Amino acid sequence: MNSKHQYVQLNDGHFIPGLGFGTYKPQEVSKSKTTEATKIAIEAGFRHIDCAYAYQVEEEVGLAIRSKIADDTVKREDIFYTSKLWSTFHRPELVQSCLKRSLKKLHFDYVDLYLIHIPTAMKAMEKCKDAGLARSIGVSNFNRRQLEMILNKPGLKFKPVCNQVECHVYHNQRKLLDFCKSKDIVLVAYGALGTQRYKQWVDQNSPVLLDDPVLGALAKKHKRSPALIALRYQLQRGVVVLAQSLKKSEIKENIQVFDFELTEEDMKVLDGLNRNFRYVAMPSMSDHPNYPFADEY
Repeated sequence: MNSKHQYVQLNDGHFIPGLGFGTYKPQEVSKSKTTEATKIAIEAGFRHIDCAYAYQVEEEVGLAIRSKIADDTVKREDIFYTSKLWSTFHRPELVQSCLKRSLKKLHFDYVDLYLIHIPTAMKAMEKCKDAGLARSIGVSNFNRRQLEMILNKPGLKFKPVCNQVECHVYHNQRKLLDFCKSKDIVLVAYGALGTQRYKQWVDQNSPVLLDDPVLGALAKKHKRSPALIALRYQLQRGVVVLAQSLKKSEIKENIQVFDFELTEEDMKVLDGLNRNFRYVAMPSMSDHPNYPFADEY
């Protein structure tokens, strides 16, 4: 299935597919599973692949993409690939070297989108775009105040095209979404299905999002899975959403998010599930001056 008609325009003129495939994996899962899952995702119709230097699987993801290019399933320009700058490379002189390391692992000439993984430096990111190493640049885990600091910087050359944040029915980011829309910045949702499996990041007593009875009732109504309801909710709000799985059946199911629509009433019911609950709160960073989650949004 080709999802060409589900693209969202970015403020620099490029287009991002509305549904992306996430490649972060728990440490206990073998890296080869990532290659396998990424191949399945591309075969199923995913064209937006989200990865990061810190995930330590860029070689495996690059291998999967290149193998699907080699067998003529896709061309490089069909794939929208996102990578992220990790916090150990935030000194301006290190930013391009981090991106170049990612490109070397991927065997790519450029990435489609390069994000600052945790709030910091923008100037050096602009140079990555100028050098043609990244087509678009954006941010991740920024709150409103941190976004405003970037937008108000004198001499800002390229404003971020997106802000990738945790976003799901238990934490729908309504205020941040409205702010981003007002500034022509796309919100990209990670953790849209809940993130219990990231054992090193998430309290295992957290509520299991996909077991929510409201999601279950809507899933029955639409004859879909709770996961598809949770993904569809984001798309209809104008959010680009990342779906992640290592299971072939789930990957193939997730791409079916374009095959149905939620009613206005359904959307209101899902809005009502919000409880501003974060799965990935990064408490170990809470005393850092750039910790993004102390503000309301």
